[in-house]
Amino acid sequence: MPALPRPGGFLGERDVTAIEDMDRPDCELDRLNRSYARFPLVNAVVSGWRDTYRSLIRPLLTTAAPTTVLDIGCGGGDVARSIARRAAAEGYPLEVTGIDPDERAFHFANSAPPVEGVRYRKAFSSELVSEGLRFDVVISNHVLHHLTSSELASFLRDSERLCARIALHNDLRRSRLAYSLFWAGAWPLGLGSYIHGDGLTSIRRSYTMAELRAATPPAWTVEGSGLWHNLLVYRPGESPHV
Repeated sequence: MPALPRPGGFLGERDVTAIEDMDRPDCELDRLNRSYARFPLVNAVVSGWRDTYRSLIRPLLTTAAPTTVLDIGCGGGDVARSIARRAAAEGYPLEVTGIDPDERAFHFANSAPPVEGVRYRKAFSSELVSEGLRFDVVISNHVLHHLTSSELASFLRDSERLCARIALHNDLRRSRLAYSLFWAGAWPLGLGSYIHGDGLTSIRRSYTMAELRAATPPAWTVEGSGLWHNLLVYRPGESPHV
């Protein structure tokens, strides 16, 4: 288990030079797949999608026709499957498309037991924009901190073009408390996977609420999502909340 760094100026600024091992093209495939396989547990515990679904997605659903959802950078696809299962249990049909440009993520997601209404594509969001596609709901989970400033701007422009009703980008919120708790509590999940080390790197790369507000256009609002996450929200045609 990595040593817990001394405070000092640690986590005072985003560590944009840190690279997650999972993002390296030569990372170990077995460890990568074990990481994907454990993400459902991690996301169920810390990512807050249950509350986000209940408060922001479910009010948009209808039994009359399927609601379309796009999950950008879906990784192993667990968030897409979870939302589809939750909606189906409540009688709401969804058509969920998960996209990821990484062949390894696409292969893992596509080889998982199928969930009705969920499909995956190996693609960038810009490709879907070029195809003229639109979705009722656009989401992502733990993507924002991976992006450079120019990539973030492109990502949000694509989201606006793809989104018909609401876009919800959920990401980690950097803090010493979050780092310390993840360091202490998540190390068992790191055995044989990249979850522990990469999770700590992700927190170091992530935004505070103030930083995310400063980095995004005024049409987007930053809301809290539990204790550890920021939720970046876009509603087409609505003025941003003050």
